Amino acid sequence: MSFFRKKLIEPPSAAQISMKRDLKIKDLIFLGIGAIVGTGIFVVTGVASANYAGPALILSFALAAVAIILSGLAYAEFASRIPILGGPYAYMYVVFGELTAWLAGWLVICEFFLAVSSVASGWSGYVHGFLESIGITIPTALSAAYNGENGTYVDLIAMLVVVLVTYWVSLEAKTALRLNNLMVYVKFAIIALFVIVGIFYVRPGNWQPFMPFGFSGVLNGAALVFFAFLGFDAVSMAAEEVENPQKDIPKGIIGSIALATILYVIVTLILTGIVPFDQLGVKDPVAFAMRFVGQGWVGAVISVGAILTLLTVTISMMYSLARMLYAISKDGLLPRFMSEIDEKRRTPKKATYVAGVCAMIFAGVFPMELLAEFTNIVSLMYLILMAVGIIRLRKMLGAPSAHEFKMPWVPVLPIISIIACIILMIQLTTTTWIVFAIALVIGLAIYFGYGYRHSAMNQK
Repeated sequence: MSFFRKKLIEPPSAAQISMKRDLKIKDLIFLGIGAIVGTGIFVVTGVASANYAGPALILSFALAAVAIILSGLAYAEFASRIPILGGPYAYMYVVFGELTAWLAGWLVICEFFLAVSSVASGWSGYVHGFLESIGITIPTALSAAYNGENGTYVDLIAMLVVVLVTYWVSLEAKTALRLNNLMVYVKFAIIALFVIVGIFYVRPGNWQPFMPFGFSGVLNGAALVFFAFLGFDAVSMAAEEVENPQKDIPKGIIGSIALATILYVIVTLILTGIVPFDQLGVKDPVAFAMRFVGQGWVGAVISVGAILTLLTVTISMMYSLARMLYAISKDGLLPRFMSEIDEKRRTPKKATYVAGVCAMIFAGVFPMELLAEFTNIVSLMYLILMAVGIIRLRKMLGAPSAHEFKMPWVPVLPIISIIACIILMIQLTTTTWIVFAIALVIGLAIYFGYGYRHSAMNQK
């Protein structure tokens, strides 16, 4: 059937690539870290510990990390063997065909789009708190997402930060990621500050009981902190801007996941060692821990650092969202104007602006909780597609060559990855599943109403 027409594996030639190839391994690892390490450390650790897993949250992070690392290995092999722009969308186009590719691309668009909007909304909350601490108050109507009962209509600060990030990402990739790299250094610095100061206030007694909610709490915690690892796939979106994509993209993916896992475990251990877990249900747990032990100045520095470094998540996700829209529009499944490259900056400026306008509206009008609750299930679903896809890729092409990255123990590890993702999906609420079903219907409607007829494959 033509719904499953496939692309050939044809890495683009230098003449076909319109964007600059000037990104190196460091840029890719920092892009991944910029997207991964943010709300996971500065927000989720507290709530997950207080409400789900207690000190055993480190086990939740370990379980979530297993699922992510297995997916990362599949990503790395795909990126090495099919080094083209588009991530899961491009990979599924090769192994399963157009319809599956579109569904994978639609799920990734949902992930990045919701991530940009929700992080901007969360960032706004930090900024509001900071402004209020220095005596500046935003008018109620412009202070938060729409809530008629509270008299709020739009989150002005969230919208403004999306405008700023959109402009920055529309610049050359190297320029756009320079701020991201700088903020990652700031992020490392404030995490190091917390660890160095906090380790002297750890009380081993706070780690007891270690598993207050039982193993089910650990599983529920893993389903929640899975959010904390999302973003590593941003690395694969830079395929056409990397000097040596076959070697560097796998290293960027694995490197960013490994670093993030180490940081999460260390911070969680110290955080739950400083503050009893049942007191960590706050919006700023890392800064709160410093105030808890009388180190208010350290907490203030961490709060300001969190405000700055949460920008890296928004930049990384906006960068990736724009590249995904660009890749899909090049194939005609979305309007082709988004595939145009700015002649001066050599970036997909129109795709970036489309991503920015949509994210700005959602960040301003919809509350962060509504935006965030859907991100997990769409991500887990396309990671299942990736695991199935790597098994199919091996049947199509055999084992990778010596210069290509090889996921070990196929099909055993991909099957374990599928099981892990399903276990995490089962933990999610019925409401989340209903929203997920609605999103799939919308995605299919776009494909059959527009994408199928306008697909570049129709011209062949």
